[in-house]
Amino acid sequence: MSSERPPTIDPQAARRWADLPAHESPWLHEEVARRMEERLQWIKLQPASWAHWEPVRGGLQTHAALARRYPDAACFVVEAPESRTRVAAKSISKPWWSLSRWREKSVQFQVPPDASVQMLWANMALHMSADPQALIAQWHRALATDGFLMFSCLGPDTLKELRNVYQVLGWPAPSHEFTDMHDWGDMLVNAGFAEPVMDMERITLTFESPLRLLAELRQLGRNFHQQRFAGLRGRRWLAQLHASLQQGLAAPGEGGRLQLTFEIIYGHALKPQPRFPVSAETRVSVDQMRSKLRQGRGGDQTT
Repeated sequence: MSSERPPTIDPQAARRWADLPAHESPWLHEEVARRMEERLQWIKLQPASWAHWEPVRGGLQTHAALARRYPDAACFVVEAPESRTRVAAKSISKPWWSLSRWREKSVQFQVPPDASVQMLWANMALHMSADPQALIAQWHRALATDGFLMFSCLGPDTLKELRNVYQVLGWPAPSHEFTDMHDWGDMLVNAGFAEPVMDMERITLTFESPLRLLAELRQLGRNFHQQRFAGLRGRRWLAQLHASLQQGLAAPGEGGRLQLTFEIIYGHALKPQPRFPVSAETRVSVDQMRSKLRQGRGGDQTT
């Protein structure tokens, strides 16, 4: 597995998206988070502390379900920029007069210290990162030994109908390329995770109009592709897009509703015990080196 960054992602576009404010979680992200949360019933480990990575875009409603599942666990909430941290705090923190505020474990709105949490939850964030391997390494550092990662992201078949429409029109791709689940598994292993379990499903959404479809996509993200349109388009271009979407995405038997496919990848992996103690420096004396060399030549020899 290469350590290079995703070749179709423009890092500046990814950074601009990461800095944009958000006030609610997209419906699709909440639905994926709900399905991922159901999978926790098969995991026996009860974390003493856990981290929720970017819940505003990943699913604020599901945070409440996770808090109910692990009521005795402390929580770290990781958000950026500050505006999304405020949104997360407003949604997650209990009011001062609430009795449950004093019964529940504390929530800290910061990156967890290294090796401090037993679960890290990251829903629908990885495919929007310009440097996903660095992000996976950050998750690995935050987890304690024997802790586990739960994440989801979009896969390569996502928006395949929309990609076909753009290709027919001769336009640049409508989004960057999404990574295959087997490549995510390789990245997890390279980062030090063990026993990665990858799963995939396809969710088909229908929309009553091109306007509604585009509004939903704007909530989910932006086009990071290096070869995307370089400038603004006009009303004529938008009218052509609407007409092409109406024609190219119409679902049979759906009364003219438009259809889009989303490939959802789910991942789960453990942070194992280190296999070998690693020393920052190894010292070998000259006599030791000579002894090793003699052994390698089949016995003692006069030098």
